[in-house]
Amino acid sequence: MFKNIRFAFNSIAESNVIRINKLNRSILLPNRICTNIHRCKKTDPSALSYLFKPVEIKPSQDDINVGAEITGVSVDKSEIMKILNKFAQRREVRMLCLENGLDNVLQQQAFASFRRYCRDTENLPVDLHIVFSDIFQSAGHVDDIFPYFLRHAKQIFPHLDCMDDLKKISDLREPANWYPAARAINRKIVFHAGPTNSGKTYHAMERFLSAKSGVYCGPLKLLATEVYHKSNKRGTPCDLVTGEERSYAINSDTPSAHVACTVEMTSLTMPYEVAIIDEIQQIKDPQRGWAWTRAFLGLIAEEIHVCGEAGSFELLKRICETTGEELEVRHYKRLTELTVEKKALTSLSNVQPGDCIVCFSKNDIYTVSKEIEARGKEVAVIYGTLPPGTKLAQAAKFNDPNNSCKVMVATDAIGMGLNLSIRRIIFYSLIKPSMNEKGEREMDTISVSSALQIAGRAGRYGTQWEEGFVTTFRPEDLQTLTGLMKKSPEPLTQAGLHPTADQIELYAYHLPNSTLSNLMDIFVTMSTVDEGLYFMCNTEDFKFLAEMIQHVPLALRARYIFCCAPINRKMPFVCSMFLKFARQYSRNEPITFNWLCTQVGWPFSLPRTILDLVHLEAVFDVLDLYLWLSYRFIDVFPEANLVRDIQKELDEIIQQGVIQITKLLQNSESAISSNQPDEDSFVLSQNKEHAIRDNKFSSPLRGRLTERLLAQGLLTPAMLQELKKEWNANNEKNSSHSDDDDDSPFSKKHRRRKFKKF
Repeated sequence: MFKNIRFAFNSIAESNVIRINKLNRSILLPNRICTNIHRCKKTDPSALSYLFKPVEIKPSQDDINVGAEITGVSVDKSEIMKILNKFAQRREVRMLCLENGLDNVLQQQAFASFRRYCRDTENLPVDLHIVFSDIFQSAGHVDDIFPYFLRHAKQIFPHLDCMDDLKKISDLREPANWYPAARAINRKIVFHAGPTNSGKTYHAMERFLSAKSGVYCGPLKLLATEVYHKSNKRGTPCDLVTGEERSYAINSDTPSAHVACTVEMTSLTMPYEVAIIDEIQQIKDPQRGWAWTRAFLGLIAEEIHVCGEAGSFELLKRICETTGEELEVRHYKRLTELTVEKKALTSLSNVQPGDCIVCFSKNDIYTVSKEIEARGKEVAVIYGTLPPGTKLAQAAKFNDPNNSCKVMVATDAIGMGLNLSIRRIIFYSLIKPSMNEKGEREMDTISVSSALQIAGRAGRYGTQWEEGFVTTFRPEDLQTLTGLMKKSPEPLTQAGLHPTADQIELYAYHLPNSTLSNLMDIFVTMSTVDEGLYFMCNTEDFKFLAEMIQHVPLALRARYIFCCAPINRKMPFVCSMFLKFARQYSRNEPITFNWLCTQVGWPFSLPRTILDLVHLEAVFDVLDLYLWLSYRFIDVFPEANLVRDIQKELDEIIQQGVIQITKLLQNSESAISSNQPDEDSFVLSQNKEHAIRDNKFSSPLRGRLTERLLAQGLLTPAMLQELKKEWNANNEKNSSHSDDDDDSPFSKKHRRRKFKKF
């Protein structure tokens, strides 16, 4: 009977394997692998292998050792470990692993997991027990373990059984085929190519306004809003759709035939007569390029009018070849003259009416604004993190001929989205921080495209400054600028792509134990793209948010949507509120207006320092985040109208703060912020070690070090107030304790230890 049972188990094991003769010895090989071992090549551990995390397999808790009853042999765990060590060292076994998708990296993890499983399982599975029993009695060979090891490896690495499926899901070589509705119609594509202030968008807009239906897809909320207002003013009813806002020409029950939207919000299911895709050169953007690619390939429109730099032509032409569509090009020239001056500005005393000084850092914005106002000139300020209303108010003040403000200080945020009457652009610097394709921060000279885009804002047709000028602040930068202005925009070579929610869900089906961040990493690494046309957009921001809320129990689709939220991960308060929103959502607890007001410190007060202003800008972004989520999870974010009301109020307060920016800067030199926002521990978690290295509390929590820590988000105003109180209390107690007494709780040694811990 025992022999019959043994034969049965051996038959089961051998049904999944084939035998080959190697050195006159039978070795069991899985039937899926190549039978010629010599053709299997040893490969170095790839980046992909490091991304697959082993699934934990818990030891079996069977009380009855069936294997021992059948074989009559109780296996010794120490002897099993010796056998497994010998098994793992065999060259033939390693070659078999490679044939089954287990490279060196995965092999090490699989061997370690299999050892732990055999060691910690009180009673081994029957079939595995019999194999070990045969080896102990010299009736079997150590290689007989391989099928059972492979079974275990596939349990901890489920991707081994579905690699073909994963490769198919992440095959992105033909994105045009993702949009069958667009491929089913004969689309006319017109490319309006020209520099800034050439009228290219104007001509496309005329066709948009005369059409029976249309959609405008812009890069910024400001541009979409401008089209929304202009269309309705011209008598063409038009709705507005952005991530955070919906506005209707009539009402929500009567949608208009025309829509102005941000490019990410473009509908690919609604048919239109005319579609406009503005600033098409953004298709190369490492973060957002995928949205332009999606709109260009997927819009269901009889005519698609694409506006942007001439350097986009070749890429668009090659993409059209994959869709079977023709590309018509209309070239435009600049309507006004633009001259590069022969001298640099050299001093802010030489600033003239109509000048705009362009800086690439907020610190430079503050410094330049303060120095110009110190010379008795009023300044308008525009930078990226200001609310749209504040940007428009500053632009209106600068454009008004009757206003005393004649000078602007701005970042490259003026490059698009705002109509400005600028006489001369002055580059304060030509070095700009940027993010490369790997998500790494770099400092480099601005591109030809950026230089032309920004410089082109000088001299606007139909304004008081029709002739434009451009120069630099530093003489040493002028030659570089002159060279940039003589060049044409760099030809685009690739368009961005990004994994969709459906693709990630399919990955999650095959890899149910992987985190969203890990799924994204695996997808990007395994993805196959036509590198002659496309590239994979940077997913670092997405993964950052995914890792932040990984511990929050959410359904995959909801988790994906949360991670698509357009927030600045460099703003700790915004990130902390993002985490709180996710927690509330996971508990299905509505985020009420009262709860939100408590978190953001409403009612708001006017900022006293720059840090107060920065915090209010972060609060504005939190309210934006609430509105963005309210259109996706209306049940949990139900009070969007009330939030929009206080956001408008906050916009006005920030406007007042920007008007008094010099006063805020002066207050920052000597005063401590009055706001006390409730930030959770996230504020410290990102850069805590860096803070400990740089932090030197040598004075009573005032001055430049404090300002720097606050600006970096390492301290909050509320924490600073608490530290100040504690410092003062310590000083009072110190009067009765000697600093030289090491046992004193307020000795120098103790204080150093205390702050080091902090």
